[in-house]
Amino acid sequence: MKVIFAGGGTAGHINPALAIAGYLREQEPDAQILYIGAKGGMEERLVPEAGFAFKSITISGFQRKLSWKNVKRNMKTLVHVFTSSREARKIIREFQPDLCVGTGGYVAGPVIREAIKLGIPSVIHEQNAFPGVTNKMLSKRANRTMLAVEDAKKYLDPSAKCVLTGNPVRPAVLRAQRAAARKALGLDDRPLILSFGGSLGARTINEAMADLLADSAKTGRFQHIHGYGQWGKWFPNLLKQKGWDPKKHHNIDIREYINNMPECLAAADLVIGRAGAITLSEIQAQGKASILIPSPNVAENHQYHNAMALVSRGAAVLIEEKDLTGPLLCSKVKELFAKPDTIAKLGANAKKMGITDANERIYRILKEVLAEAKS
Repeated sequence: MKVIFAGGGTAGHINPALAIAGYLREQEPDAQILYIGAKGGMEERLVPEAGFAFKSITISGFQRKLSWKNVKRNMKTLVHVFTSSREARKIIREFQPDLCVGTGGYVAGPVIREAIKLGIPSVIHEQNAFPGVTNKMLSKRANRTMLAVEDAKKYLDPSAKCVLTGNPVRPAVLRAQRAAARKALGLDDRPLILSFGGSLGARTINEAMADLLADSAKTGRFQHIHGYGQWGKWFPNLLKQKGWDPKKHHNIDIREYINNMPECLAAADLVIGRAGAITLSEIQAQGKASILIPSPNVAENHQYHNAMALVSRGAAVLIEEKDLTGPLLCSKVKELFAKPDTIAKLGANAKKMGITDANERIYRILKEVLAEAKS
């Protein structure tokens, strides 16, 4: 089997593609896999590191804010729309794939579009509850549109052949057990709150969490693990100003980056963070209660829609970033833990939404589409 994957721009598009490609390689070691990404994109580094062949095309996204600088960028992007299609078609013809898989981002557009024109079976995977522009366009002609969240279907063309597969979840997350994780982390019986704003960090979340952490330092009621991110190096000093003493308050564990996320997630009683698609899939797989603070700085405000998919099913609590303050966060956390049944119910409802066999479902779809093409 020869398969082309295309997706990029953010880790949210790249990591699912790598997860699917990795599972495909496990099931069929002889499969030939080629990943097409954007020249200069992070996939240019991540894909070869994962051990897959990589080729790039020159493509860029349209800038939505009106400015002279962005007008010039958009003119260049318009040119790339045509040149990238030629580049993609050349690579596809040389590789001669049996199947093409797109996982979103503007780079997937010309690749999957040209594959469909050439008569190659093509499927796409949408990670979010609100589909991106590229996948909305491609879903009308793709052989299958694989969804992580059922809610996404209502935003797609009725002609789209949708199937619910979920997002691929790391095996380490699926294997992690609460009791073993808490023991490994040296935790006691107090509730553990796990919080983060992404690998770079989120200033608004950090500022609000500083109040919550300072309160816990005084009362000792909760245990915390907080990842303040690459851009949050100022955070430890802020916390010290609010009374935190790292030598005294051992219930507070702050880190720039949480390297052992599967273990920390399994040990947690409550998760506070963004509403990225993969993060939510992992929260659901582990069945954790959460307070979600969607990033407002993402395309189509898709994190809000991701969060609402859980909130509407009684599986999470939402605080929009524009409303987030330290006092509000402290109040919301204490309110949740005042009724332990609420925490348990949120976690149980999240667990019901979890799809832990996404890789197997996606693999079955790929084989199904191939079989249809041969018949």
